[in-house]
Order: sequence, then C-alpha cells, then structure tokens
Amino acid sequence: MSAHTIVDNAPIGSIVAWSDGTPQPPARFNKKLATWQTSNSRGRLIRKQGGRGVGNLSLSACFTLHEADHGAGGVIAIRVHRTFSLDSSLTFTIVERPAIGSVRVFDRAGDDAELVYLATHETDAREWLTRHDYPRAVLHEVTADEVGADIVEGRTAA
Repeated sequence: MSAHTIVDNAPIGSIVAWSDGTPQPPARFNKKLATWQTSNSRGRLIRKQGGRGVGNLSLSACFTLHEADHGAGGVIAIRVHRTFSLDSSLTFTIVERPAIGSVRVFDRAGDDAELVYLATHETDAREWLTRHDYPRAVLHEVTADEVGADIVEGRTAA
C-alpha cells in the first residue's frame, strides 16, 4: 500500500508496518541491521494531517507513527515517532486495526489532536488519565460503524 492508502483508510490507533522491500540482514551485522530497521519497522498510527501551507511553503499531507519508547524504571526518556509524507517511496501495510469498543485518548480536540493512549474500554481510559497529565484530553470510542465501513468498502488489514 502507498502512504495515500494509510491516510485515506487506516483508522487512528492502527498498527502500520513500513518497508523498503530489501531483505533483512543477519543479526550478526549490527550496523547493517540498524540501518535496515530505519526503513523496515512498524508503529501505531497516532496522527494524520492534511496538506497545509506556511507562508510560501506548501506541505503535503502526512501521518505520524509511534514506533517505540525508551527508558527505565517505568520512566520514558525518549519517545520515537516517525512522520511520513504522501510522497514516501516506502510500502505500508495495516497490520492491525483498533478493536471495536476500545477507546482512543487524544491529547486535545481538533485536527491537530494526537493519540496518546489506546484503552481497551472507557474505564481503562479514565483510569489512565488519572495517572497522566492531559487536562484537555478527549475520548473517542472505536465503533462498529467505523469497522463496518472498512468491510463494506473492501478495506481489510493486510
């Protein structure tokens, strides 16, 4: 799938894999493997942005994936996010869609909202919010209508 397909069809909270089509090098080649992993990995779709203009500069639509968290002792020191534009030459695959009834927790309302947590249900989402400081958080439940639209329109997780 192209980046256009992800922007058009993948619901926020989906797990998306990307690849440049090259074979994975053996694990004993640490540097080659690390380089390969930058163009062949997966992450959770946390944001979609339409095309926009800033002054004389025009930016194409893009999407952001949360690839990993790094830290120790329950403290996240580094969050790895990857943003891809529509003209990316990589191949994308929707690996998993959010389950019906799960609840997306966004950091704020509006088009610039970013997914900060995908809860299994509303109680889980509200409990998570008591431990994390997102005063303008917005909750959106994944509905059967959303998943049904994917089936009717022929979209499935590949």
